[in-house]
Amino acid sequence: MSGKTVNSAILLLILGNGMAIVSDLIVKMQGENVAVFQFVAVRLVIMLLLLLPFIKKVNFGNLWEGGRIQFLRAHISYAGICCMVVALSTLPLATANAIFYAAPLLVVVLSVLFFREPLSKASLLAVISGFIGILVILRPLEISWSAISAIGVAFSLAISATLVRKLPKGQSTVHSMLVSQIMMVPIAMALAVWEDAPFDTDTLYYALGSAVFISMYNATVFMSYKWVSPQQVTSAEYTGMVWAILLGVLFFDEVPDAWLIVGSSLIILPLLGIAYLERKRKQFGQLAAS
Repeated sequence: MSGKTVNSAILLLILGNGMAIVSDLIVKMQGENVAVFQFVAVRLVIMLLLLLPFIKKVNFGNLWEGGRIQFLRAHISYAGICCMVVALSTLPLATANAIFYAAPLLVVVLSVLFFREPLSKASLLAVISGFIGILVILRPLEISWSAISAIGVAFSLAISATLVRKLPKGQSTVHSMLVSQIMMVPIAMALAVWEDAPFDTDTLYYALGSAVFISMYNATVFMSYKWVSPQQVTSAEYTGMVWAILLGVLFFDEVPDAWLIVGSSLIILPLLGIAYLERKRKQFGQLAAS
C-alpha cells in the first residue's frame, strides 16, 4: 500500500526508538531516590489501562493458554523493569542503553544452549565482541550495583525474547502482553506495599509519561514489522543509541567518553553485520529459487 515502504518503515522505527529513549529519559528524571517498586507498580496499572482499547484481540475463551511460560516471562520481565529503573536512575543514559543492547547477543547464546541452534562464525564473533564491549564500557574496576542492574535488564530482555518461542502458536501480541501484565500485578503490588514509600503524585506523572512513550514505541515496532520484513529494517532499532547520546547531552550534560564509543561499537556493529549478512542470504535464496 502507498507509503508502506522500506524507507517509511525505517523512518518509523527511528522515531519509535526516539520515543523509547524519551521513556527512559522520563524514568531517569526521577533521580536516584526513586521508589522503584512503587513506580513500577503504578506504571504497570497504566500499561494495563492502555491495553484496554485493544481488548478485542484477546482470546478470553483460552486466556491462560501457555500459562506456565507466561508466568515465567512475566516475572522475569518484572525483574528486568525494576533493574531498568535502577540502571537508568544511576547510570548515564547512553551507558545504560549501550548495555541494554547486549540483549540480542544473549539471545544468540540462549538459543544455542536451550534450542541447540547452530552458531555461525559471524554470530560467535558478534557474541565475543559484544561481551568485550560490555567490559570496555563498564571497566571491571568500576562495576557497581548500577552496572549489574543494567546487565540484568539485558538478561531479562534476552530470556523473555527466547521464551516467546514457547508461547502457543497464533496467540496475539496483545493477548500475550495483557496476560503478562496481569501476572505481574500480585508481586508488583506486594513489593510496593513492602517498600512502604510515601506516595508522591509526581510518580503518577512520571509513570504515565514512561508508559505512554514506551507504548508508542511498541506500536511503531508492530507497524514497521507488519509493513515489511523485519530483516529489511531491524538495523534501524540501533538508532536508539544515537537518541540516548543526544538526549543524555541535552538534558544531563552526559558527554560520552571514548570508552562508551568504543564499547558501544563493539556491541552494535557486529549485530548490524549479522543483520546485513542475513538479509543478503535471504536475497540470494530468493534469487536461487526464482
